[in-house]
Amino acid sequence: MRNKTLFAGITAASTAMMTASAALAQQSGELLGAPVPRGIDFQPAATELARDIHRLDGMLNWVMGAIVLFVLVLIAIVIVRYNARVNKTPAKFTHNTSVEIAWTLIPVIILVVIGIFSLPVLFKQQEIPEGDIYIKVTGYQWFWGYEYVDEGFGFESFLLAKEELAENGYTDDLYLLATDTAVVVPVGKTVVMGVTGADVIHAWTIPAFGVKQDAVPGRVAELWFKAEKTGTFFGQCSELCGKDHAYMPITVKVVSEEEYAAWLEGARDLYASVETDADVVRVAASQ
Repeated sequence: MRNKTLFAGITAASTAMMTASAALAQQSGELLGAPVPRGIDFQPAATELARDIHRLDGMLNWVMGAIVLFVLVLIAIVIVRYNARVNKTPAKFTHNTSVEIAWTLIPVIILVVIGIFSLPVLFKQQEIPEGDIYIKVTGYQWFWGYEYVDEGFGFESFLLAKEELAENGYTDDLYLLATDTAVVVPVGKTVVMGVTGADVIHAWTIPAFGVKQDAVPGRVAELWFKAEKTGTFFGQCSELCGKDHAYMPITVKVVSEEEYAAWLEGARDLYASVETDADVVRVAASQ
């Protein structure tokens, strides 16, 4: 349920400021991080991390395709050469040392090759760099809370109802993706996020950024990204967290540094002045 204290503190003037800031960010780039009808591929990569994941996926598809083709060829050979009609007197042997060595070494070699390409991608994701911006993300049933730690303000982000999409600059097909407030970050800057949960396990993800992190109560895990293009990007909670799991989307708007500075100035006045319930913006604890 939305925090009544939060919304009671927002005046008409503040609401107008927020709407103007949202419109500015919305117009700064394309809707790049949204699913498309009948789409079967990844969303276009907007970070180096996402590009690395796409390349790794492509390489693994070739490896899996080669394995499947090899197995199919072996099955075809067995069917043709060793069926009961052609091979009337089957062999009685039970071991073949060469084959046993081969089917042990070849999978090991394949796994080593996969490791050579995949481990650098994994380490790049998990080795958190020094961030230009640090945002604390808290998952709730069923919305997200964001705190710009260095700026001293935070806000909550809820699913936009269908009738509210147009006034916030979204089309109807973005229902279940668009939110009333969005995370706004500047293009080309390293953003580090500390992700936690307030009640159950959630998961924060933006597919176009190649990031996904569980939000676990009592723990703060970090992710990072550096967006390379402006635009609006969407994600959704990716950990089953209850009956409204499908209704806690994520919206990130990547804007120019000038637009970010303008948004930041308005956001400080808007969100830092709102009295927020202590039970809503808090560090999740295990006690």
